[in-house]
This record gives sequence, structure tokens and C-alpha cells, in this order.
Amino acid sequence: MPVKSAGKGCPGNLRFSIRVLSLILRPALSIFNRWPKRYAFVFPMKIPPFLFGFLVLTLPLSSVSLRADLVSSKMEEFVAKGVVSGAVTLVANKSGIEHWEAVGKSDLSSGREMEKTDLFWIASMTKPMTAICVLMLQERGLLSVDDPVEKHLPEFKGQWMLEQKEKDRLTLVRPKRAITLRDLLTHTAGLSEVKPPRPDSTLGELAMGYAREPLQFEPGSKWSYSNPGINTLGRIVEVVSGETFAAFIQHNLFNPLEMRNTTFWPTKAQAKRIAKSYNANKETGKLEETSVYFIPGSLTERQRTAFPAGGLFSTAGDVARVYRMMLNGGVFKAKRLLQPETVELMTSTQSGEIKTGFVEGMSWGLGFQVVREPQGVTAGLSSGSFGHGGAYATQSWGDPKTGRVYIMLIQRAGLGNSDAAEIRGEFQTAAAQLPAKVARE
Repeated sequence: MPVKSAGKGCPGNLRFSIRVLSLILRPALSIFNRWPKRYAFVFPMKIPPFLFGFLVLTLPLSSVSLRADLVSSKMEEFVAKGVVSGAVTLVANKSGIEHWEAVGKSDLSSGREMEKTDLFWIASMTKPMTAICVLMLQERGLLSVDDPVEKHLPEFKGQWMLEQKEKDRLTLVRPKRAITLRDLLTHTAGLSEVKPPRPDSTLGELAMGYAREPLQFEPGSKWSYSNPGINTLGRIVEVVSGETFAAFIQHNLFNPLEMRNTTFWPTKAQAKRIAKSYNANKETGKLEETSVYFIPGSLTERQRTAFPAGGLFSTAGDVARVYRMMLNGGVFKAKRLLQPETVELMTSTQSGEIKTGFVEGMSWGLGFQVVREPQGVTAGLSSGSFGHGGAYATQSWGDPKTGRVYIMLIQRAGLGNSDAAEIRGEFQTAAAQLPAKVARE
């Protein structure tokens, strides 16, 4: 039975492929369609050649397709259970993207479907990008991570440290040494939190406030997660480079990596693509919309503080470019952003034997968390994997042993320790099982 023409709208190479397929399958099809009538209960009808060819070609691929959908299937389970409204997941290698899918809704009230290119508040996933800016300046000879902070910000000279705190009395002493940029990068400086006085506070004003508060412990002696430390690094970038922090990171990281949807201030068009944030109602357990607590005022207001510790909005595709660059030793599309030795420094343990992180088996590099002993939610990663999570349970990781990048973007408040969330572990375990495939840019 001849195959009919594929039609004018069908590409020539596809029409040729169909004809070739028909010639190859015609003998088998002829035998199949003369199958004895007593087996009609198994194959009750004749099968057109094109459908037969499709079945023959796709059956061997079915197991691969099922495995490739494993990540999305896991995410859909969490959507069905009401844990999240939706998710965007991405798996990449050094050369491009292997898996990039969206499930669920970005807005439950309007019913808007989640899209792969939706923006998310990535919160503390901003921190490694800030650290990259600092190390760029070190490569240019403008600073060293071992510099005391006071070298670049004189307001930090003569800091006090809290020795004892009682109900009506504080005892302050001088620390044994001044805090360094390395302390800030590894969260071992002991800076105290200071509430921004205004939505448009400058990083200079914030740094002045941090400098006037006593340190919580001896620099380098323990780990305590610190937004003030990373914000202070952003101020140092400004002083050393002569640019605002937002301008420096745009010119030196976002532009070279072609990160066109990463910003502190989404445009009105981008704001329409931001996935809504949700928390669970304490009584019903159902998801309810919540705000991005870290960012007061309008999302598009460009006077709002560009927080180096957690102010960015981005997409899975943009974030993946940062990790692909790091896995490639500092290179993206033949453009070198960092030297290989700098990448190694940032993504290897710099916190010594100090206990760090929000889950077991972790250490700290310069701006990145580093997996020392994979376990629990990190079981799907290799030792030496580096990355960071965000307040609303976003996750971004690079695994140098497999050469893969794992990005999970959701907007879910109220999970407590989001780094230890079940959804994170399930995502990374499923993603690690995806079969290798040809990557696309």
C-alpha cells in the first residue's frame, strides 16, 4: 500500500524520510497484514504503514522517554499533593541543556500555567554570583580575599565583639583579629543583622550599620549564615570598582553570560512572568499566596536596594549558565570570566573543619556551599558538588564529577529548612538518573 504524499507543508527531508521508511517497512507490513485470522483477537485490524513505522521506531525509545520524564513526574507528584503550585526544572551539562521542563501553575488564582521561561525570586542563590564578582576583582589585582574588610571600608576599624550577654548587661571586648573578606565569603565573620532603615537604603548605609554592631564571635572561629556579610561584600565591590554593585554584576557577569532575564528590578513585562509565591494555610494546609518578604515595595521600583545577599530574580536557563561556566573552568562560549584556579578556590572547602550548612555533610567554599559527604537530600550529588539554595526552596548545583548542572525553581515559603526539604532530595535523585543525551543551547 503506497504512502500518500506528506503535503506541501511538510519539509522535504521529512517527506523523503517517510518514503524511505515505507520502503524499509513494506515487507514486514505485508506479512503483518496477512496475519492468520485466528489471531485477529490480538491484532483485529490492519495497521497503516506510517503508524506501523512510528510504533517500530518509538518502542525502543520508550524506556528512555519514561526516564527522561522522571524529574517532571516527581514534580507533578508534589503539585498534586499541594506542596507547590508548580515548578521549573533544568538539567544541563557543560555544553548545553539536557532537560528543561515546567509543571503545574505559576498563578493558582488565574490558572496561568507554569512556563519554562518564568522568573522566580532566587533569593540566596544571589550569593554565589556576588562572590564571583569579588573574585573577579581579585584576579584584576584590586583586592585579596585575605584583605581585612577595614582596608576597603574604614568604618570597620576598631570593631567590638560580644563576650557576654545578660538580661540588662552586655560585655564587649576587642576581637583577636579584624574580619577579612574570606570570613565574609565563608560566613565566619560574626556580623550582626541590621534592619534596613528604608526600602531604598544604599549598600554604604547598610555597611555602616553592620560596622557599628558588635561581632557575635571571634572571626573565623565558627559558622553563622550571614546576609550582612554578603551585603558588605557588595559594598566592597562598589568601592573597589567604582561602579554600583548592580552595574558591576550586570556588566561583568550577566552580560557575558547572556543572562537577559536576571535582574534586581524586573520590568513590567518580566513582572507578568514571575511565578507567584505560596505558603500553606496553617488550618487547611492549602496553598495561599504570600509576598516576597525580602523585597519591600514594588518589584519594578528601581530605587529599591539591590541586595547582594538575596535580591535577584532569574530563570532556570539564566542560572544554569552560571554553573555551566563554573564547570567549564570559568569559560562560557569561548569567553573567559574566571581563571581555573579561581573556580577551584571558590568551589572547594575553605571552611576547614568548622561545621557549616543546613544539612549534614556540608562545607563552605567562597560563596558556594560544597558537598563534603553526600547523604540525605544530597545523596544524588557527588562529593565536591557546589551550589546554593534560596529562601523559597529554589536550588542550584553543579556536580564536577558528572559534569552536570541541576536547577529547581519553586516559590514555596514555610518549608522551614528549605535545604532539607523532601522536594529537593527527590528532584536531585531523579535528575541524577536521567540518561545522558545531546545537549541543546
